[in-house]
Amino acid sequence: MPFTSLNLDTRLLEGVRDLGYKETRPIQSAVLPLALSGQDVIACAETGTGKTCAFVVPMVQRLLDDDAKLADAGIVPTGAKRSRVLVLAPTRELAVQIEDEIHGLTYHTAITSAAVYGGVELGGQERALKAGVDIIVATPGRLMDHMRQQNADLAACELLVLDEADRMMDMGFWPDVRRIITALPTQRQTLLFSATMPDEVVRFALEIVRDPKYVQVGHRSKPAKSITHRMEAVASPSAKLEWLIEHLKRASGPVLVFTRMKVGAERLSRRLQAAGIRCAALHADRTQEQRRAAVEGFRGGKHKVLVATDIAARGLDIDGIHTVINYEVPDSPDAYVHRVGRTGRADEAGNAITLVAPEERQALAILEKSVGVRLESNSNV
Repeated sequence: MPFTSLNLDTRLLEGVRDLGYKETRPIQSAVLPLALSGQDVIACAETGTGKTCAFVVPMVQRLLDDDAKLADAGIVPTGAKRSRVLVLAPTRELAVQIEDEIHGLTYHTAITSAAVYGGVELGGQERALKAGVDIIVATPGRLMDHMRQQNADLAACELLVLDEADRMMDMGFWPDVRRIITALPTQRQTLLFSATMPDEVVRFALEIVRDPKYVQVGHRSKPAKSITHRMEAVASPSAKLEWLIEHLKRASGPVLVFTRMKVGAERLSRRLQAAGIRCAALHADRTQEQRRAAVEGFRGGKHKVLVATDIAARGLDIDGIHTVINYEVPDSPDAYVHRVGRTGRADEAGNAITLVAPEERQALAILEKSVGVRLESNSNV
């Protein structure tokens, strides 16, 4: 449907137009009418389908509506602004990208926001929180740090968004998420989004939502249909590096390579650099500035290859990634879905290649059955 048919505030529509959005995508078509009407939503859709816009648009519209009601009543808010929306995300990269979307959609309004995440000093975030922002976008751990220091006041939050909820569970954030939710008003709207929706997440979601509407777009825990999947069989784990170097020298577009461990990502990145390949590493041991430089260098073409751990599978949103390569067979179906979801976004064609040593054949067979895809082989090894 056209965004103009949603009865949005004209200032929000200007932001929508600035970002080049004209018609809603399937997840947005399903979620927006529900969220705009104030209903709680549990939404599941493949990566790259536009989930961020599906929750940012209704949150901005709600804030604009609230401000208009106060103005009509002749009420002028006094004192420090209190935060009215909280968005929780599992990684700093995703938090930054969500706030970027908020900035674009609120550009023509007076709505303010702040991203709160680890890896940087508390001071700047503390000043923003104490000054008062309408929307807080945060990783759970860092928000808990601010709450312990009484920097964040969540008592007026009327809308809660959990993005990539299953990843927050995987990363051990659930205890922090539960504590954060106890600081929120019980009367609120809650929107929960993820590319996969394990039963554990659904059970938790039902504890924090009120009469929710469940939205499923595409296949549950399945990669996008626009992705071509294949495997490359190699004679041994050590042979993977030689294959990868030769492939990357021929590759035309940007390539994202996943490893399981951060030490493996760092080691592989250095070896690729030694082979003359423009490459950067992205993992949890890198500083925030190093991670930012790696992502921006990859996005801007300075680095042809980005070697990353799964921390990037949920937080990296870059158009035009030609190929995703699993240097090792992923250890879970969800990990595979989220890794390969970095390519083939917005219905563009994408490629996913998994390197498989003989001892990984059994793990590959289990993965194929669980994910429901067949990884065709181009190798004779």
